[in-house]
Order: sequence, then C-alpha cells, then structure tokens
Amino acid sequence: MLPFFSEKFGNPASLYQVGREANMALDSARNTIAGLLKINSGKIVFTGSATESNNLALKGVALANKEKGNHLIVSAIEHDCVLSSAAWLEQQGFKVTYLPVDKFGLVNSEDLVKALTKETILVSIMHANNEIGTIEPIKEIGALCRRRGVFFHTDAAQTFGKIPIDIAGMNIDMLTASSHKIYGPKGAALLYLSDSVKIEPIIHGGGQEFGLRSSTVNVPAIVGFAKAAEISFQKMVNEGKRLTLLRNKLINGVLNRIPGSYLNGHPKKRLPNNVNFRFDFVEGESIVLRLDALGVAASTGSACSSPKLTPSHVLVALGLNHGQAHGSLRLTLGRWSTKEKVDYLLKVLPGVIEDLREISPFKS
Repeated sequence: MLPFFSEKFGNPASLYQVGREANMALDSARNTIAGLLKINSGKIVFTGSATESNNLALKGVALANKEKGNHLIVSAIEHDCVLSSAAWLEQQGFKVTYLPVDKFGLVNSEDLVKALTKETILVSIMHANNEIGTIEPIKEIGALCRRRGVFFHTDAAQTFGKIPIDIAGMNIDMLTASSHKIYGPKGAALLYLSDSVKIEPIIHGGGQEFGLRSSTVNVPAIVGFAKAAEISFQKMVNEGKRLTLLRNKLINGVLNRIPGSYLNGHPKKRLPNNVNFRFDFVEGESIVLRLDALGVAASTGSACSSPKLTPSHVLVALGLNHGQAHGSLRLTLGRWSTKEKVDYLLKVLPGVIEDLREISPFKS
C-alpha cells in the first residue's frame, strides 16, 4: 500500500501517468479478487464498507427492478445494515418478509419457499452470522432463488477468506465482502454483481466503478484489500483447521468448567473462528469489562451503546428471552490466537463469572 500514499498517488480516473498507474493498480486488485473467487464475468464494485455494499445491493436492486415486483426477503438475523436498508425500502412502499430462524440460527428453506411470491425480486441471506457464527445453507437457498428467477444476495463479510465460497455453485447473484475482516485496511469492501443483475446506483457523481459507485476511488485501501485477500485464501485451509481446533477447545473448556453456561449458534455448522456463549445470572457488559481488565478483548450480544440496552436481535430471534440475551459473550479467534491464549482465557473466565454471580441482582 505504501507507494500509493506517496509516490503513485494519482487519481485512477485521470489520464496522466500517475493516474494511469493508479488505474492499473485498481485493475490488478480487481483481477486478483476475481481470480480468488473464480469468476470470469460479472463485476466487482469496490465500495467503502460492507455496510455500503449491502445498502447498494438491497436498495439498488429494489429501485432498478420495480417493474418486476416490490417484494424482498431477508432473514431475521441479518446485520443491522441489511435490516435497516430493508426498513427504509418499506418506507418507500416495498414489502419485506423477515424469515425466522431455528434455535441454532438456521434459515429453513421451506419457510423461504412459502415466502416467495410473484412480486419477489430479491432474497438476501447472509453466508454466516457475525454474532453467533452459524453458517447458512446458501447453496440450497441460491438454487431456490435461481429456479424462481429471483436475485440472490449474500453478505459474506464473515466468510470471505475464511471458508470456501463457490459463486457459481452456490447460485450467488450478488456478494458482499469486506477488507478489514481479513486483516486488510478499513475503508475498502466490495459488491460482486453477476451479469444478470440490474441495479441502480445510490451514490451519484463522476461515474466511477462502472457508474455504480461514484467518488474518487480509495486506491491504497483497495490495493491492501486485494493483498489481504490473497494471503487469506492462501492460508484458508490450514488456518481453518487450526482455528477449528482452538474453537472446539474453547467451547468444551467453558461448557465443562462453568455451570450455567450455554453455546449460542450451531454446534457444528459455524465459523471456525467464532464462539458465542450465554451465562445464567450475568450481564454480558460486565463480563466484557472484567475480561478487558485482564487483557482479553471480547464483545457481547447486547447493544451496550443503546440507552435502552436492547438485547441482540440475533439472540432474540433464536428464541432467547431478554435476560438470556443480555448474558451473552462473543469470543472470536484469529491468525494470532494461540493455544496459550485460549488456556489463559479458560483460566480467568470461570473466576470472572463466579465473581459477577455473587453480586448479580438476577441470581435467584
């Protein structure tokens, strides 16, 4: 990335030499990612974030295909940016069906079949959930959509570079991926579009990115995104096996050592790097703060920035009550996670839970 901050800093839309160099770098990044995804046609549109890509996918398809229908389908556990885009489209007169999930967070294809109508133009189901790690049956979902002539979009921000993605085999028309989820720079993401997708831009201006995403292109971030993707795909198989072993060690260690602990999400059909627990009589925010003081970075399913402290919509969709949802802890593993770090967490977490239960107002 460094030369594109200082030496090769041209605007890829310009005709002079440094502009042409920037444009070549942009094309190279696009070709690299296309090669990793094994796509020979369609478009890779670079955006500023997965949130932007998901907004473009839902709003762009809905606005461009109004003559075909006014109905969209999303799952109840999509990322907030998908749910918020769907809610905005409802305000514009579109109809949205929110598919339920089972206790593991899986979408049922029969529910999808029942929800499809002659007016359905788009189905958006994430490849894997960002909170609970459950991997959805998107190959089956994509096949259903293809047979009905409905566009299928998947938010693959959590899976790109972590588990295999077969765009053709999974019948994917649109796919979202993000740079910073694979150790690339923040401020870069993509939306893949098949040739069949008709889409309306939601950012207007100079016509960059095939006229679908106007604004000066963030060349350094996109160069970094492509390199990070290259590294992630090279390491995917071995890293996936390594992280799965650590993940299982963490799951078994917590469930065996801490009474009143439970795993959220599917026990097997889950990301190799994701673990989500809930604990009786303890709030997730308290766990996160205690662990932070001990040098462990974790998160919770509760929206701790919300004045109302609303529980995670994902955990509520699993059938958990508000108390259970508030007692959740998400732990994610990565390239620098080790057995020793997992052992340290398993050493300190039982004491944290025990201490918090002693002072818990929820304890019976």
